[in-house]
Amino acid sequence: MSEETDIEYKRFILSLVPPAIIVFLLWLVKFVEVTLGLDLFYHGVFPRRVNGLIGILTSPFIHANFNHLINNTVPFFFLLSAIFYFYQKVAWRVLFISYLFTGSLVWLMARASYHIGASGLVYSFASFLFFSGIVRRNINLLAISMLVIFLYGSMVWGIFPYKPDMSWESHLIGMTTGALLSVIYRDEGPGPTRFISDMEDEDIEENDQAEGIK
Repeated sequence: MSEETDIEYKRFILSLVPPAIIVFLLWLVKFVEVTLGLDLFYHGVFPRRVNGLIGILTSPFIHANFNHLINNTVPFFFLLSAIFYFYQKVAWRVLFISYLFTGSLVWLMARASYHIGASGLVYSFASFLFFSGIVRRNINLLAISMLVIFLYGSMVWGIFPYKPDMSWESHLIGMTTGALLSVIYRDEGPGPTRFISDMEDEDIEENDQAEGIK
């Protein structure tokens, strides 16, 4: 294994650590809730109530059931890992701003009901990568978000109020937050994807041959 490959491998492994720890905490909270017979639903965000402010911090860790948790776990881990891999310098900022800003706007603007789950963060991460791919013209970032949207097609419809028990507000606010972050951090992350045409490829080969003659 070359030194460059070894560095990339270590970078990849390190990018998995923060998402893995957070996912572990998500599952730990659910297991404790079920084991002790607790009902943490009331620790979600309840808009415009003072006692609902705590939900800004706690709601992403609370899920209605294991199916809800599983649906959030996979895209959460996958997308956040991609952010930590491609955006090492600003990954923590993207995470915390998504976390606090999304929850705060849900508290200010959403329906008067308890809002729980990490899906607002999932939408923020997916939106950040997708729009970053457009802003930075990077095909890898676009491909990651499109893959998640393809595998979880309901994400597209999640920003519309078609299900009364779904926090579409969290989804819409998370998506908007991610898009704004992609503009704020437009100078961070991988550069534009460069495609080499056949003519350019021939020029490169000719230059290599010429250098070899020297």
